[in-house]
Amino acid sequence: MAGIVHYSNFFRYMESAEHAFFRSLGFSIASGEPGSLGWPRVHADCDFRRPLRFEDTVEIELLVREKRTRSLVYTFIFRKLNADPPVEVARGSLAVACVRKDPVTREMTSVAIPDEIASQIEAAPEGAA
Repeated sequence: MAGIVHYSNFFRYMESAEHAFFRSLGFSIASGEPGSLGWPRVHADCDFRRPLRFEDTVEIELLVREKRTRSLVYTFIFRKLNADPPVEVARGSLAVACVRKDPVTREMTSVAIPDEIASQIEAAPEGAA
């Protein structure tokens, strides 16, 4: 109604960027296999600085802000590219836990991020965002 992108879409954009990040490492964030890993959100936030409108072109930069044994914290920077110069419109974050779901009980248990994934992920340098 206001002609701007609804705030809830920024959370969908963050999730899409996270999925693309995992694909770039050669993994799927949602394999669906019994006993496979899951990455539930334990915190999400987004600060909005300027509106995005229909047909604006946006770039989303994902930075790994923290890499812990069993979790990751991402920072997402949203930039409107069809502004001159490009301008930051929002900044969000997600904290995700690495879990394994029991195929029988369907209960989730926090687990260490597997080495084949953890070895490919580095936290961004301090002050990168």
